[in-house]
Amino acid sequence: MIIFSGGTGTPKLLDGLRHIVPEDELTVVVNTAEDVWVSGNLITPDIDTILYLLSGRIDRDKWWGVEDDTFQTHGAMKELGHDEGMMIGDLDRATHIMRSDLLRQGMALSGSIQELLSVYGINVNVLPMSDDPVRTMVETPSGNIHFQDFWVKQHGEPEVLSVEQEGIEDASICPLVLEALEEDDEVLIGPSNPITSIGPIISLPGMSRILRKKKVVAVSPIIGNEAVSGPAGKLMNARGFEVSSRGIAECYGEFLDVLVLDDRDTASPEQFQNVGVDVVFTNTLMGSPDISKDLSEVIISIFANM
Repeated sequence: MIIFSGGTGTPKLLDGLRHIVPEDELTVVVNTAEDVWVSGNLITPDIDTILYLLSGRIDRDKWWGVEDDTFQTHGAMKELGHDEGMMIGDLDRATHIMRSDLLRQGMALSGSIQELLSVYGINVNVLPMSDDPVRTMVETPSGNIHFQDFWVKQHGEPEVLSVEQEGIEDASICPLVLEALEEDDEVLIGPSNPITSIGPIISLPGMSRILRKKKVVAVSPIIGNEAVSGPAGKLMNARGFEVSSRGIAECYGEFLDVLVLDDRDTASPEQFQNVGVDVVFTNTLMGSPDISKDLSEVIISIFANM
């Protein structure tokens, strides 16, 4: 199975899925459009969340960063007048340094991630969506800013006029991702932000054409008219999508087969008929590993019956 992932929502689902499906049968394709260079090192927040989850290091209270990390370097730099704009832990920074050093030696991003998988003893195949740089830029009344500035520095508060992925037209699907897609027909789109987490992956040139030939299941990150977490609602509005599970279906409608909705969602199956998507209702609020496992079982059953 191939899983398209951003941060938080999809890693929580992967946390259950990896206990049901053998880890070496899972490939996670991760958004890299939120990557940013900070203090000379490349931060890949969505990839690192997956790495820390699978290696048992994740801070489960925040669902990012390393558990019990310290921030001495970050604090010392701030005292010297260098504000990084985001909290970077010391152990987390070690990952950034190793990856960035490999990149400076000429290794592709996917190669650097393979090295980290080996170091951390991870059996799941984790791949960046592309080896080429892509940047999610948010247009606000004050100008264009990087998504990390919008979400981390400004806490998602500015009005969003538009969202664009710079460089997406010139980016190529990572060759290792293409290999995985050639070998596997099951694609799961996790409950991550459809605009800034999943959007860059499916917008890579050629990706939609490939997905139309696959069995594609998505888990909605929207319940009713509210995002489970993060700024998905504000960003969907900026792209002209209704903030609802139907809006999610329209985001992925070109290739989506089945959309998994939460039991509490007020949508009806009839609302999805004209977009050609089947819907399944279950508990998608993953407040515990057991709920993640139960949701994973439902997803596996859906694929088995497609």
